[in-house]
Amino acid sequence: MTKFALFLAQTAPATPAAPGGVGALMQLAPLVLMFAAMYFLLIAPQRKKQKTHEKMLTELQSGDEVVTAGGIYGTITSVKDDRFIIRIGENNAKVEVGKGFISTVVKKADAA
Repeated sequence: MTKFALFLAQTAPATPAAPGGVGALMQLAPLVLMFAAMYFLLIAPQRKKQKTHEKMLTELQSGDEVVTAGGIYGTITSVKDDRFIIRIGENNAKVEVGKGFISTVVKKADAA
């Protein structure tokens, strides 16, 4: 016999599994529980965070002070479909930044 055949003979169960499916269901239960735990611990909070970030992006308007993902502080001067124009620095340089790169709002513009 080859080594592989000996390995299979040693690892084969001594008695055949009972027909019925209860054993198969019990084998799948830990896998299902692990998937449920992963969903509630990792996926659901990430989706919630993503939705709040998207809501924040839709509510941004001209005059809001923001921080970009790169750590640059600036004030929004104009809102376009897919980007913001931000005024940064003391010499009022203007930079176009993609909407997804705004990380937080420092101060909302006064609603007057």
